[in-house]
Amino acid sequence: MLKVGLTGGIGAGKSEVSRLLVEHGAVLIDADRIAREVVEPGTPGLAAVVEAFGSDVLAPDGSLDRPALGAIVFADADRLAVLNSIVHPLVGARSAELEAAATGDSVVVHDVPLLAENGLAPLYDLVVVVDASPETQLDRLVRLRGMSEEDARARMAAQATRDKRLEVADIVIDNDVPLDELHRRVDSVWADLAQRAAAA
Repeated sequence: MLKVGLTGGIGAGKSEVSRLLVEHGAVLIDADRIAREVVEPGTPGLAAVVEAFGSDVLAPDGSLDRPALGAIVFADADRLAVLNSIVHPLVGARSAELEAAATGDSVVVHDVPLLAENGLAPLYDLVVVVDASPETQLDRLVRLRGMSEEDARARMAAQATRDKRLEVADIVIDNDVPLDELHRRVDSVWADLAQRAAAA
């Protein structure tokens, strides 16, 4: 098994790269998706969040009201640390379960947005960084996601710098390119990953 950490700045194209790797046969473990699953209604995770933050963080249907919770934690580092202490161990446990279910020569891709920020590179056999220039990121966020330029710049500034992400990279996929060229680059990276998994 080859454990790959996949990361990239917002708007760099990481989601497209992870989708292409899955098409090739990678086992994808998406940290963001798991983070949502572990606080779904009826889960111990949601119960723990409500215990820590009160019932005001629940929507009328009993699900987590993410904007309400976000308003609390993003304004207060201590409260954010409390939330992370609840969610991160649950995400880690679920990720480990999914990884354990993968077969021997699998390429297991962990899609981790904050890999560089949280110093997680040592957890993986290698790290793939999807890279794009800040100008490209900004254009995609405004044009494709409909963000205001101010909001897009703030989201980008809240993440690790481009240099910090590139420091942890074993493989860099440059995504300042048209989609068909990105597909070719991912094909090449996949061939490398599959070869490494077979040799592992």
